[in-house]
Amino acid sequence: MRNFISVSLTIVVLLFATLVNAQGYTFRVLANKGDNKVKKAGSGTAVALKTGATLNANDILISSSDAYIGLMHKTGKTTEIRGSGTKKVSDIEKQVNVASTSVANRYAQFVMNKLNEEENTNYRARQYATGAVSRATGSAAINVLAPEQVEVLEDKTVVRWNAPEGMEEGETYTVKVRNIFDEVIYETETEKTSVELDFTAESMQNDAGLYLVKVYKTSDEEIASGEVGIKKVKENDKVEVQESLAALKQEVSEDSPLNKLIFASFYEENGLILDALTKYEEAIKMSPDVDDFQELYQNFLINNGLAQ
Repeated sequence: MRNFISVSLTIVVLLFATLVNAQGYTFRVLANKGDNKVKKAGSGTAVALKTGATLNANDILISSSDAYIGLMHKTGKTTEIRGSGTKKVSDIEKQVNVASTSVANRYAQFVMNKLNEEENTNYRARQYATGAVSRATGSAAINVLAPEQVEVLEDKTVVRWNAPEGMEEGETYTVKVRNIFDEVIYETETEKTSVELDFTAESMQNDAGLYLVKVYKTSDEEIASGEVGIKKVKENDKVEVQESLAALKQEVSEDSPLNKLIFASFYEENGLILDALTKYEEAIKMSPDVDDFQELYQNFLINNGLAQ
């Protein structure tokens, strides 16, 4: 009889644990700026909100006047909170379209995993991410933040580089794009350390969809980057990836920095490094004061061998 009771209690405990785990959380904190706090259900004391924390339906979120809180729902949908206020998590959930979104959930979780990486991950990444950057020789080289050969899906992409030693304020760079016949089809001059390329522009049209990009110091073209070969993915290339991207776009809009990060994670996981870099930079441009976004971007550069 005692054995029967013991077994029965064990089954009840296991069932309870299963139900609790299945219930899980309502939101995870993807980004957090400001003196924000959370009062957990059943607690009379509010504690500091942290990136990566989970929030349940009965928790209360207390945001500061300069707050930015990026939340990921358990379905993968995202939402943002800006400015001061006190909100019950269940009320926040009501404002989110929580329809099933398997594709979005997968890549939102990819972002979440990055935020939960251990502190020594960057060190390990530096050890393994070698040889990915196109580098010219010499101490005054211009280092482009891209592999020597890279594919892109998007119609526009950002090419970024590091300033060489001795580059003074006000000096400019010349960016030249050549086709496979070594003809310059696009050229621009800029003081910035980046340029946006638009593959839909008339001058950029070519049947091969191949572009050779090189960055020069305008006043001395002996100081230059290595050549980066960019291939624009065509309609019949990478069909599965393009189908997954189309499904993701149906579930997630690009109207927030959090959603930009989800697209960045999609591109990164599929080896589309320049597309990922572009989305990270777009996210940062939308919320430049959120340190969590800056840290994710830096980790992306390190993990892909793009950091100097």
